[in-house]
Order: sequence, then C-alpha cells, then structure tokens
Amino acid sequence: MSPQQQYPRFTLGESLTPEQLDFFQRNGFLHFRGFISPATVADLLRASEDVQRRWLVEDVKKVNGVPIKYGRDVDGSPIVQRFAFASHHSPVLHDFLQDPRFRALFPLLEANGGRVGENEKDGLVINHYVNVPGSEFSQMGWHTDSLRDVFYGKKIGPMLNVGVHLDGTPATNGGLRVIPGTHRQSLRDILFRKKYYKDVGPDDHEIAVGTEPGDLTVHDGRMWHRVAQSPLVGEVSRRRVMYVPIIAGKYEPKHENSPTPFYLRFLHLVK
Repeated sequence: MSPQQQYPRFTLGESLTPEQLDFFQRNGFLHFRGFISPATVADLLRASEDVQRRWLVEDVKKVNGVPIKYGRDVDGSPIVQRFAFASHHSPVLHDFLQDPRFRALFPLLEANGGRVGENEKDGLVINHYVNVPGSEFSQMGWHTDSLRDVFYGKKIGPMLNVGVHLDGTPATNGGLRVIPGTHRQSLRDILFRKKYYKDVGPDDHEIAVGTEPGDLTVHDGRMWHRVAQSPLVGEVSRRRVMYVPIIAGKYEPKHENSPTPFYLRFLHLVK
C-alpha cells in the first residue's frame, strides 16, 4: 500500500471475512463504517459527560493508578481530556463494552482466547482532543501501544487498540495516522524508529484515517501511529474517541491501589 492509496472501509458483522483478515495481516489496521448508530453515539457522549461532571467535582487525579488528563474547552471551562477506566464509572459505558461484535475481532490477536480489557491496561480510555488555548490534548505524537510491555521487561503480548469514533474527522482535520506494516517490525524498530510522543510530524509512509461518527478502527498494538493536530481552531477541531483494549494472555486487572505505570509518567509530554 502506498501512502497516497485509498484503503478499503469495511462493515463489521458477526465474524470477520477472509478479505478483512488478509488486509489486517498485511497492514495491521482495519476501518469499519457505521459500527454504531447516531443515537448510540449521543448516548455515549452523554455518558462521558456525566463521568466528567463527577470527576471535576471530586477532583479525581487517578483511576486505578492511571493519571487523568485535564484541560480547557473552547469556552475556557475545565474538561477531562483523557479518561481511564471510564466504564467503571458509568453503567452505559460498561454495557456498551458487552457488545458481542467485539468478539468478532478476537481472531486478529492470533493467540488463544481474547477478551475486552475493561479491567486491564488503562481500561476504557476516552480521548477528547480540541485545539484551543489551554487545551492539554490537541494531538498525540508517534508511539506504539506495546511500549508498556517493554518497560516492564515482558514479552510483547498480543493487543488490539479499538477506537470508537464519536465525532467525524476528515483527514484534512487531523486525526489518526498509521504506518501500515509496522506491526511486523523488529523490537529495535518498536523502540527506536521514532522518539515516543516527541515526534509529531508526518511520515512519508503514513496513511491518514478519516472517520465519521460511529466508525470503528482497529490497529495492532505494535504499530506506529499518531493523532495529528487539527489545522483548525475551536469547536471544529473537536475529536472524541473511545479506545477499547482487546487482549489475550494472563489476566492482570488493575485496582485502586495499583501503582502508576512508568510509561504514563510521560503523559505530560502529550499536548
């Protein structure tokens, strides 16, 4: 796949098709249109806003050891810009993670078993990007999701990062960028191909993933990806995405006394 080539968008059914499996094996990502309806998008946004209201009142700093990232909205009011374990604080978000279609993605792990990591990693993460003065989250530099395993001296485990997109983001308005095929890279390239989070510029081999509200994206945890900053400022730059970890291997739940993972000490670098 060349950087300029348009990639296929799919529909997610009860199981993956051979075409979808083949595309993922070669490129490391998939994009499904219309995974959820506009009504469900609205329900999920309301649920996240309910959690935000409570966390702002309670001044929540961490959830299960994971720091919560706050910033400012277009009107200057405080908002949560990175939630962790959000489904632990909302029955609506928890119920959403029980959607049986998530199970259709398990074969992409190429491992025995598979599960939605509601209680592991950072749980259900909600990222709220907005490009305004005072925002602490308008982009995210190049990274892989496998770094956390490397930091803890563990063998890199199979993981999918599944994004549920709650706002439409055409490629011209920033958003997700992936480098196809990097899910098959060496450990050296996982560690050193980019400067984690500091490198934010375009790559000659990246693909821009433009989304509509309700879309679902899936990428392999070993893949290099970033979130490009919107060239626009204000309300039109808003982008909210829920990230669901799908994992296999040993069950390692987090709890209220869990220590802050080492890699999250660099969260302040993400602006």
